[in-house]
Amino acid sequence: MSSPVVIILAAGRGERFLASGATTHKLDARLGTQSVLSHVIRAAEASGLGWHIVRPEGGTQGMGESISLGVCATAHASGWLILPADLPLIQPATLQRVAEGLSDKPLVVPHYAQQQGHPVGFSRAYQAQLRALSGEAGAREIVQRARQRGEVRDLALADYGIVHDIDTLSDLQWAQTLINKSN
Repeated sequence: MSSPVVIILAAGRGERFLASGATTHKLDARLGTQSVLSHVIRAAEASGLGWHIVRPEGGTQGMGESISLGVCATAHASGWLILPADLPLIQPATLQRVAEGLSDKPLVVPHYAQQQGHPVGFSRAYQAQLRALSGEAGAREIVQRARQRGEVRDLALADYGIVHDIDTLSDLQWAQTLINKSN
């Protein structure tokens, strides 16, 4: 069977970023020498997992639709790691750890310092439910129901990148500060 695929959700409008004074879409904003989106794609590539980006012309009706489009486009996968494209500090090893976690439980939720993060990993058992998503609602209800059935593995990670998204110019500046410190 194939490996899980990283679904990079890049269809959002980025309205909060623009409202914070930005002049470009947050995924196109420069973080060092690359765009925010390029950082996420590079992490997916470096993880060794397959990946698929959801960025249709004109966007989607919301996260639910984006997840559904990504799962439909990669129906062959053994599972999916749902990764918003505004997490440029995510580490490739994190993607690998979440994928490996799917061998223990059919759903994996990563955490950093008791904060739930991304990517959330779903095994193939959730394909029909993920494909049925639409509109703004993401997969939160699927996770809640799975948790009630004891099907969720909570995975503590030391990767701040799973919770630090880029929603405002100050988020982008903070991410740049962190990158500068690590270089």
